[in-house]
This record gives sequence, C-alpha cells and structure tokens, in this order.
Amino acid sequence: MSDETITEQTPGTGDALLVVDMQNDFMPGGALGVQGGDEITPEVNRLIGVFSSRGLPIVFSRDWHPPDHCSFEAQGGVWPVHCVQNTKGAAFTQDLAMPVNPRIISKATSVDREAYSAFDATGLEDLLTRLAVTRIFIVGLATDYCVVATVRDARQAGFEVIVPEQGVRAVNVYPEDGPRALEEMRKLGAHVVGSSV
Repeated sequence: MSDETITEQTPGTGDALLVVDMQNDFMPGGALGVQGGDEITPEVNRLIGVFSSRGLPIVFSRDWHPPDHCSFEAQGGVWPVHCVQNTKGAAFTQDLAMPVNPRIISKATSVDREAYSAFDATGLEDLLTRLAVTRIFIVGLATDYCVVATVRDARQAGFEVIVPEQGVRAVNVYPEDGPRALEEMRKLGAHVVGSSV
C-alpha cells in the first residue's frame, strides 16, 4: 500500500529522477530476469517524460561487470553471468525512453567488488550535489536488491527519496522480499507512493 500519491509529490526544482538498472539481462528472458520487470517500463518512461519536459535531471544507473566479476557463480558468487560490459545483456532495454545524451553511471565495475547501490563508488552523490538535487525519485530494478540499496545510501547521504511503487519490481527469491524491501524503505524515511505525477 502506498503512503500517498505522486500528485502530492510533484517534481520540481531540486528534484532528480534516478532510473536503476533497466537493462536487458534484468528483463524477462534475460540472464537474471525479473519477472514482470518489463511491466514497469511504461511508468518509468512516463516519469522520464515528466522530468524531461520540466528540464529536471535524469540519471541512469547500470550494472557494468567485467567478465570475471566476483558475483558470478564461476567466481564463487551467487549470480549467473549478467550485465557484462559492452554486451547486449548489459545494454538498456530498447523500450526505455532514453533522452539524448543521457547521464549514465556504472556500478560494480571492479572484478573483486560487488555493488548493488547506485551510490557505491560511482560518483553519483557528487553529481547530484553539483546539480543542486535535494530529492530523488527512484525507479527501476530490482526492488529487493539494487533499488533498496540505492534508497538506503540516498537517505544516508541526506537526500529526500520518493519511490513510485508502480516504477519498481522485485526479484522475490522469497515471496515477501519485495514487500519487505518497500517496508525497509519506509522505515528509512523514503516515501513509497502511488501514481501519478
């Protein structure tokens, strides 16, 4: 259940949209596909349109792994090979409404370091500070991994956070993982909201 509607949280000066890991390997049929991950694309694209039309910053994060990344099963990690740098799987889904000259940050780029959060060694906090951002709308994949980790770090860095519930989807290794992640976000002080802007 959402706390409030986005209508009460209209994007404006000081706001940015952060689109987390909308990549082919996280789409259904991908190497680490999130069931229903493609179903959030219309909501994500709608928000991209809103932020673009208002001249507000939009940042896209991506998993950008070397071929022998420590998170891969062959290296003793828990995940199948996914989002390897410069592969089709690592590319953003073609259905995503990417603006011209998008701001893209890459995470988990070192062989020996896993990184779920878009803030983890990416320079994102500095970028948002330079852009005078104080509040971030966060959407993308997956609710129970990279999105919640990103929300956690955003709150720790002092940003206000809005999570449009229709713009995220969970892996749900266990059925309650997604709802549990949303609840953690609320406890962190993020606003989990319904639609629409």
